[in-house]
Amino acid sequence: MNYSKTLLRLSALFAAVGAFIGSHMAGAGGYEFQTVHAHILLVGWLTLFAWSIFYKVYDPAPSLLTASHVWTGVIGAFGLTIGMWLYYVRPFALPDPFVTVFFILGGTILLISFFLFVIVTFRKVD
Repeated sequence: MNYSKTLLRLSALFAAVGAFIGSHMAGAGGYEFQTVHAHILLVGWLTLFAWSIFYKVYDPAPSLLTASHVWTGVIGAFGLTIGMWLYYVRPFALPDPFVTVFFILGGTILLISFFLFVIVTFRKVD
């Protein structure tokens, strides 16, 4: 599994979605997506891109730790941003507890990924 390429491609998708939302907000003059837009770009694009560069430059040995970091990062980025969209925009009539738990769970998985990244960076890397 090429973690660098996976993270890079997903960061590109987040960049495109974030740019589209920003363009939509500017054209529509409405800012209800402002928080979601910012997190899509910061978490989805910038963070996943930075991690992609890390894996490309340092190429840490594949392990359960690196796999856990990458996949909690991917799941957390999607979970947080989708949960945030559900929470702030309310596009569907979903129960409040479900939306809140989805949002919190996505953010928690992403937070775990950040802690795993700290551990990955302190392990021996080339």
